[in-house]
Amino acid sequence: MSVKADIDFQKELFEAANKMRGSVAPADYKHYVLPLIFLRYLSNKYEQRRKELEQIVKDPNSDWYMEDAEMQQVIISDPDQYKAENVFVVPEEASWSYIMKNAKQPNIKEILDNAMKRLEEENPELEGMLPRIYQGSNLPAENVAGLIEIFSRDVFSANTQESVDILGRTYEYFISSFASSEGNRGGEFFTPSSIVKLLVAMLEPKSGIVFDPACGSGGMFIQSEEYASNKHALSFYGQENVVTTVRLGKMNVLLHGINAEIRLGDSLLNDQFPDLKADYIIANPPFNQKDWGADRLSKKDPRLIGPVTNSNANYMWMQHFLYHLNDTGTAGFVMANGAMTTNVKEEKEVRQKLVDEGYIDCIVQLPEKLFFTTGIPCCLFFLSKNRDGKNGYRARKNEILFIDARKMGTLVSRKQKALSKEEIDKIAAVYHAYKYEEAEQYEDVAGFCKVATIEEVQENDYKLTPGIYVGTEVSDEDDTPFEEKMAELTQRLLEQFEESNRLQEKIKQDLEGLM
Repeated sequence: MSVKADIDFQKELFEAANKMRGSVAPADYKHYVLPLIFLRYLSNKYEQRRKELEQIVKDPNSDWYMEDAEMQQVIISDPDQYKAENVFVVPEEASWSYIMKNAKQPNIKEILDNAMKRLEEENPELEGMLPRIYQGSNLPAENVAGLIEIFSRDVFSANTQESVDILGRTYEYFISSFASSEGNRGGEFFTPSSIVKLLVAMLEPKSGIVFDPACGSGGMFIQSEEYASNKHALSFYGQENVVTTVRLGKMNVLLHGINAEIRLGDSLLNDQFPDLKADYIIANPPFNQKDWGADRLSKKDPRLIGPVTNSNANYMWMQHFLYHLNDTGTAGFVMANGAMTTNVKEEKEVRQKLVDEGYIDCIVQLPEKLFFTTGIPCCLFFLSKNRDGKNGYRARKNEILFIDARKMGTLVSRKQKALSKEEIDKIAAVYHAYKYEEAEQYEDVAGFCKVATIEEVQENDYKLTPGIYVGTEVSDEDDTPFEEKMAELTQRLLEQFEESNRLQEKIKQDLEGLM
């Protein structure tokens, strides 16, 4: 199946599935559709392994060869024969053939809930992943039957070896399409693929630990695994704050044959991996979170290198990432543009420390409209602990690479842009030339990239906007998000009120002295 045919097929599939939505809210609908794809995947894997075992026990050259039919059945039914191959055991009443056979029964919603329950009972590792929500939903039974029919097409059949790959790609396409149709809310669980691909191409995760403390539906892990030439050379750890999103992420990584440990919890207030040190951190944390609970942090929190403010969590996320890097690790993450220049006292103090102490490796300013939200322009920050020149990295502790990619990207829809493979490769190549000892010689390119010294950044009041350094005009557009601008203006106003009160008191005292 060609890429174009693949996309056309998935688009048609998504449109067909969407017609079955009935009165279910778009934001909720994915929680009914995506588990069905996962169920089909589990069933296929089990069926394929079962067929393998049926052949093995009858093959005289196999270690598991048995003449006795009863003993053959013992081996074929042994759960360990499936678990050894990372295949989950699927009981009869959860198999796709059983669900398909009963799709038009009036109690199909109850049958699906029971299938989810039985899968969890047989496979404790799946606990909490499979929602039992069909029976209590307002999704009509005939619509559920329509969805089952969609995922019963021949292309998904367990008899087709590539069906597992097709199901993985379909799941990802559906996640992306749901995110797109949900707008702002979609950005909470899905990062557009061109941004993920750029982060991964720049970070080059080849072996070691990959950590994403805002992992959403797990796209960073899937892209990292695709990038690594040695499969299974990476270990994946993630944290996510929304139960239903954790479920989507766990299903997504399993569908792609990846074992990732994803835990539920608020990364900033309830770090589920306090001792984890990663080779790569790759993340798209929520932008400009306010009232996130700064007052609940201990002053002795080991992650803190500076103060925090409850008006915006951006710089707390940065401190969290830095803390979780090992001594040669690098973090690449998405940030709102305002983080490059914010003058909110606490945030600026942390930014100054990150610059002065030599942790900021690279800043990439991205084109607008890359996100479904279309609202907040964003950039990429790279923090690194290998800047003193070890393990093949160039000593660059007194430098920061700035890349201005605002002119890149092409519209893929009326509202959204994407970066092409060539653009991603061009940005990644510049970063690699800058950071590796053996790489091609790095050169500044006017209007695109520039290596600035930390002293230059300090002279520019610690502003990290690439346009200041690469020689292009800084956009006249004021792209500071409203929430951040408001926080800055409020803080400045309060400071001015304080100064006004101080001056009033002084004038009063001076007047009293004259009387």
